[in-house]
Amino acid sequence: MSATSVDKFKHVSYLWDEAKAASMQGDEVALLIYRSNLLGADLRLTNYGGGNTSCKAIAKDPLTGNETEVMWVKGSGGDLGTLKKSGLAALYVDRLRSLTNVYRGIEHEDEMVELFNHCIFDLSSKAPSIDTPLHGFLPFKHIDHLHPDAAIAIAAAKDGKRITQELFNGTIGWVEWQRPGFDLGLKLKQCVDENPGIRGIMLGSHGLFTWGDTAYESYINTLEVIERCAEYIEEKVKQQPAVFGGSKIESLPKEQRTAQAAALAPVLRGFCSSYQKMIGHFTDDERVLQYINSNDLDRLAPMGTSCPDHFLRTKISPLVLNLQPGEDLSNVSAIKEKLAPQFDAYRAMYADYYNTCKHSNSPAMRDPNPVVILYPGVGMFTFSKDKQTARVAAEFYINAINVMRGAEAISEYTSLPRQEAFNIEYWLLEEAKLQRMPRPKALSGRIALVTGSAGGIGKAIAKKFADEGACVIINDNDASRLEKAKEDFGKQYNKDVYAAAQLDVTSSKDIKGACDAAALAFGGLDIVVNCAGLSISKPIEEHTEKDWDLLYDVLVKGQFFVTQAGVEVMRKQGIGGDVINIVSKNALMSGPNNAGYGSAKAAQLHLSRLNAAELGKDHIRVNVVNPDAVISDSKIWEGAWAEGRAKAYGITVAELPAYYARRTLLNEIILPEDIANACFAITGGLLNKSTGNVINVDGGVATAFVR
Repeated sequence: MSATSVDKFKHVSYLWDEAKAASMQGDEVALLIYRSNLLGADLRLTNYGGGNTSCKAIAKDPLTGNETEVMWVKGSGGDLGTLKKSGLAALYVDRLRSLTNVYRGIEHEDEMVELFNHCIFDLSSKAPSIDTPLHGFLPFKHIDHLHPDAAIAIAAAKDGKRITQELFNGTIGWVEWQRPGFDLGLKLKQCVDENPGIRGIMLGSHGLFTWGDTAYESYINTLEVIERCAEYIEEKVKQQPAVFGGSKIESLPKEQRTAQAAALAPVLRGFCSSYQKMIGHFTDDERVLQYINSNDLDRLAPMGTSCPDHFLRTKISPLVLNLQPGEDLSNVSAIKEKLAPQFDAYRAMYADYYNTCKHSNSPAMRDPNPVVILYPGVGMFTFSKDKQTARVAAEFYINAINVMRGAEAISEYTSLPRQEAFNIEYWLLEEAKLQRMPRPKALSGRIALVTGSAGGIGKAIAKKFADEGACVIINDNDASRLEKAKEDFGKQYNKDVYAAAQLDVTSSKDIKGACDAAALAFGGLDIVVNCAGLSISKPIEEHTEKDWDLLYDVLVKGQFFVTQAGVEVMRKQGIGGDVINIVSKNALMSGPNNAGYGSAKAAQLHLSRLNAAELGKDHIRVNVVNPDAVISDSKIWEGAWAEGRAKAYGITVAELPAYYARRTLLNEIILPEDIANACFAITGGLLNKSTGNVINVDGGVATAFVR
């Protein structure tokens, strides 16, 4: 393709590299993967995890040695943007097509999925998806099935069939909405048979099929069709006097939107977590604001989405909050009282939807809480079992907004009928897929703020929690140390696992900022670990007032005010929580040159008992872990503290690790991971009825026994 013709693409990204593609010449599967990755890289073409692509090529049959036609198609699950060969299903084309001989009709088409297994060519390939026959029955070598917003806007429009016919002069076919499966594959073949020469098919309310004889021809055909759809919609939108009927309300300024979202997110999370703990996501994307502030919101929102990919992620419809953009959220009880009837009404609506549409063999009703919550003037919240799913739900609802915007501009938006939506949501094949998913980890759905988590014990705790499924807010008062920790976490975890905040525990502003970061990133807070600390070891005559104040400000006041802020968030949620205070064996054991540090640690320990006694009514558990001599990666052991302890014991700094190990009953060196394991033991589910306890992780120091 010449540079001039490439320039015609304004609404999609032309990413084809001729030299790179030439290096794959003759390897149709490699070209399929290359094309798929390019298509998946442009969210205007398809959504995360959505769409599928295929190619048909000749391969040698491992059983007969004869050449046979094989179809490689994206398998069940996975994402086009990151697709690899292991994500493809490979099937004998002749066997797949021969299944028409045993097909008993649309009432029995679910049983065909198991028969796909008898058509598998490569036994190590991915399991075939429900869309396999949609590719298999079409005669084309390369096929793309995508869900671009621009195409779905036409597919979901009231006059979509007519618009498609006129826009493409009959070169794009039309197949009415039907749930994906064997019968839809036959309908696509029928459309091609009845309309020879067409370049693609629009699926009503669903998406787009395009194709070509080569990977490049399929790619360019796909881009051209979507580009034309997008151009047409843009022209129509420009002709409208106002999008979505114009603005009904104005958005708050950005800073105020963020503040409102941070204040409200834990309340919403509490309501949404009535069945299981949910993780949240917030966005105030301009496309969201245009929609939620509009006159048409009240009409469009209850209709729900059209594309099944959108619907499966976002549920039957969103919940629109009856709050003013600048509503006073400081009285949490009053806000909960105002919102409770809305959540009750939503759950009742969902139960009615289930009971009205269910079949005799439908799975039991799932969580009736909303996934998408719209706050006019502020933004959109989404809640799901983990951060990635919540974030992707938001992305899909923005896709749905784009579809509504386009459909309303060219005609009138239509959504899936409720029965069809139910048949997708509670499809037995979809239920089977859910049942095959791995069990959630022990801390899935939990959000943890670990102070001082850029290094040492705090970092080990944050990583342990992340490994066990929690979302974590890493932080430090040292900006450069925090940056290094972010780099470290970025190498080990994806962006949905952690957020970062600058946090000096002596700063009320920083404490609020960290809690707000947790609310905005994940929806709230379940676990607070007070780990930030410092040590000063001096004889009594050398101790200064500055030393004393610093120890008590960081260790005691810091622990108290971080706990206070965390408890405020937990009470908003109303689903309990954990506070773990990392104290020290010095809270229980007397030693030389340690008056300031040891007494501050004792204050931390008793403060923990007091908090446990007070917070039990909120089902917030407060427990203590007492480490000793955790030297590895510890900022405390840099410089004067280590020198002070060595001096107190009459040894060198280098001799400290062995000295501490020898004085324990187990003769063990204590590592940050040991403290992290103790924190996980408290939060991991086996000690849910324990509070006010102290766990010593010190190798056994008899003089520091609690009793």
